[in-house]
Amino acid sequence: MLAPYAATDKASRGRRYPEAAPANRSEYQRDRDRIIHSAAFRRLEYKTQVFINHEGDLFRTRLTHSIEVAQIARSIARALGLNEDLTEAIALAHDLGHTPFGHSGQDALNECLRDYGGFEHNLQSLRVVDVLEERYAEFPGLNLTFETREGILKHCSLKNARELGELGKRFLEKTQPGLEAQLVNIADEIAYNNHDVDDGLRSGLLTLEQLKPIALFAGQYDEVVRRYPDIPPRRTIYETIRRMINQVVTDLIENSWRRIAQSGIKDIEDVRRHPEPLIAYTPEVAEKSRELKRFLRQNLYAHERVTRMMGEAVKIVRELFEAFMREPGLLPSQYQDKLRQQNGAGERARIIADYIAGMTDRYAMREHERLFPGT
Repeated sequence: MLAPYAATDKASRGRRYPEAAPANRSEYQRDRDRIIHSAAFRRLEYKTQVFINHEGDLFRTRLTHSIEVAQIARSIARALGLNEDLTEAIALAHDLGHTPFGHSGQDALNECLRDYGGFEHNLQSLRVVDVLEERYAEFPGLNLTFETREGILKHCSLKNARELGELGKRFLEKTQPGLEAQLVNIADEIAYNNHDVDDGLRSGLLTLEQLKPIALFAGQYDEVVRRYPDIPPRRTIYETIRRMINQVVTDLIENSWRRIAQSGIKDIEDVRRHPEPLIAYTPEVAEKSRELKRFLRQNLYAHERVTRMMGEAVKIVRELFEAFMREPGLLPSQYQDKLRQQNGAGERARIIADYIAGMTDRYAMREHERLFPGT
C-alpha cells in the first residue's frame, strides 16, 4: 500500500555490515526494535527536554518527546503513503545522542570540544547507533539501514560530512533525504513547539496573556473558549494544543500532497534529486509556526528560571569534562580501556564526550557531586 516514492526494503541501500533479511518483520521494523532495546533509548527517560527531570514528574523528557514525535510522524506517513516503520525508527532515534540538560548541555560540550572537532548532537546520535551501542556479537553499534541513519543525521557540518562517505554526500551535493526523513524533521518541530507551550503553561513560566497574540495559539484558543465556555482551564489548554497540532499536521499533509503531485517524482531517488524538500507547510502556516518558535525562544527558553538552571548545567558539564581530561583515571573502567587503545588528546576528548553525552541529568549531577563534593 506504499506510494511509489516511499522507502522500501527492496530499494534500501542496506546496512554497513550485511545481515540475512529478517524472517517475520521488515528491515525498518528491525531498526525500530533495535533502537527501542538500546541503552541509549532508555536513558532518554531522564534527559532534559526543557525542564530538568527532578523539577516535576509531568514535564516532557527526551523519551516522551521522542514518542510524541513518532506518533505525529506515523500519522503523517500513513496519510502520505510513506513507510511508517522507517518513519517511526527515525523518530525514536533522532535524539539518542543528546546530552544531559538539553541544548545547554550540548552547547557546553561543543565548547569543551572546540579544539577537537566540536560536538553536534545529530552526529552523536549517529555515533551512538554506529559505534557506541555494544549489544551484538558480529558488529559494533546497531547496524541500522542506510535510510534510518540518513534520517537521524538531520544536520551536519561540511567538514564532518566529508568523513561520512555515502551518508555525508547529500550535505556536500545539496541533495535531499527520503520523504520519511523530511517529515520526521518537521514532526520534531511540531511536537516541541506545541508541547513546550503545554509545559510552559504548566510550570507558570508562560501565561495565557502572553500567548493570546500568537496567531497559531489564539485562533484555536478563542474557538475552544467560544464552544466550551464552562470546561476547566486545564481542559481548555489541552483542547487548544490538540487543535493546534491538528491544524499544522493537516496543513502539512495537504500541502505536501500538492508538492509531491506537482514535482512529478516517481521513486525515492527522484526525491533525493529534487532541488528542495517536498514535505512542507503552506507559507501561511510556516510563518505561524516560526512566530510560535520565536515566542518560545524569547519567553520560555530565555526565561530567567530556565537560564539560571541551565547555567548550573553548563558548569556541571564543563567541570566534568575538564576533570576527566586532567585525570582519565576518574573515568569508569570501560572508558579507561578505550583510552588505552587511542592516541592523542583529540581521541581522549572524544571518548570523554561520549561518556558525558550518554549521561542522564541525575547521573551527571551525581558524578559532579562525587568529583566536586559540596560545591
